[in-house]
Amino acid sequence: MYKYKMVFSYNGSNYFGYQIQKNKITIQETLENALFKIFRKKIKIISSGRTDTGVHALNQTAHFEADTILDNKFIYSLNSVLPKDIRVLKLTKTHKDFHARYSVKSKIYHYHIYLKKIENPFLIKTSFKPLYKIDIDILKKASEKFIGKKNFLAFANSNTEGCAKNSPIKNLKRLDVIKTKYGVRLEFEGDGFLYKMVRNIVGTLLDIASKKRPIEDIDIIFSSNDRKNGSKTAPAHALFLYKVNY
Repeated sequence: MYKYKMVFSYNGSNYFGYQIQKNKITIQETLENALFKIFRKKIKIISSGRTDTGVHALNQTAHFEADTILDNKFIYSLNSVLPKDIRVLKLTKTHKDFHARYSVKSKIYHYHIYLKKIENPFLIKTSFKPLYKIDIDILKKASEKFIGKKNFLAFANSNTEGCAKNSPIKNLKRLDVIKTKYGVRLEFEGDGFLYKMVRNIVGTLLDIASKKRPIEDIDIIFSSNDRKNGSKTAPAHALFLYKVNY
């Protein structure tokens, strides 16, 4: 058997997230169905992690095993049986110890915030336009308070289950506020993320940057370890998994 590392991109608008769910269309199921069409047998893929309903990925990574040697022509074969909103970008043979999830060193997420008065019809479906005016200086100052190794339990949904319960301490290496032509892009890089952690942080940052709540609330939310003290979760459609580092 040979192990392959696959990098792929998808627009998550038409899917109920990455992970297979009963009676729902997902990225994983669509990819595995495409592999079945080629190999005529079930091939299980393991990704770096799941993304939620409506979230996109520019460079998601997964691995799978096959009993044949595959080359770059396989990418075109696989893309030919995939819907146009999912595309395999790269395929490389990797060593047996590589694991798409457990070998991850860091992940980078981008959240796009649209700040122009008039919406761009080509961007509004992949960016979020806040209802209130955003102070960029406050946004930058507030973002700094999230950087570092912290207990992010208060910024995780389902905080009594799974990863949030067992390992809520994550190292957020950077949270950069980058000005763009149409607004700002929030860039998150960390060694791991809890369920809806990025979007919950964005929701809190936007409330603070729009002066709906004071910056001091961030420390209060952290110390409470209670999701109820945070702000509303930011919408999924503006979030992208940008890159997975190994």
